[in-house]
Amino acid sequence: MAGILVVEDENTMREMLRIALIRRKYSVFEAVDGKDAINHFKPAVTDLVITDLIMPEEEGLKVIIKLRELKPEVKIIAISGGGIAGPESYLEIAKTLGADAIFSKPFAFNKLIATVEELLGGTQVN
Repeated sequence: MAGILVVEDENTMREMLRIALIRRKYSVFEAVDGKDAINHFKPAVTDLVITDLIMPEEEGLKVIIKLRELKPEVKIIAISGGGIAGPESYLEIAKTLGADAIFSKPFAFNKLIATVEELLGGTQVN
C-alpha cells in the first residue's frame, strides 16, 4: 500500500484529501504545516506528498526543496489557492523546484486522485 503525506493547514481541505485517499486504499499521513511535515517525514513509508504552498511556520516551497533532499524519488503534488501574487506564480515555482504535478484550488478531487494514481503507477490496493 502506497503511503501519502498530506501537508495542509486548512483542516477541512486536509480532511477531504485524507478521506478521498483512504477510500482509494492509500495509507495517509497528515501534517498541519511545512515544519510539521519536515519534522515527521518518513522516507521509508512515504511514496507521495501532497503539499499546500501557502502555510504558516514553513511554506510548501521549502517543503519541496527539503523533501527532494531527503528522498529525491518521492512524488510531489503542489496545491495552492493563491497568496498575493495568485496561485499560478507559486505553482510554477513549485514545478521548477521539483513538484511532479500542480493544482490550483479549487480543484476536482477526481483529477487529483487520477494524478496520484498515475504518479504512483497504480500501486494502490483495490
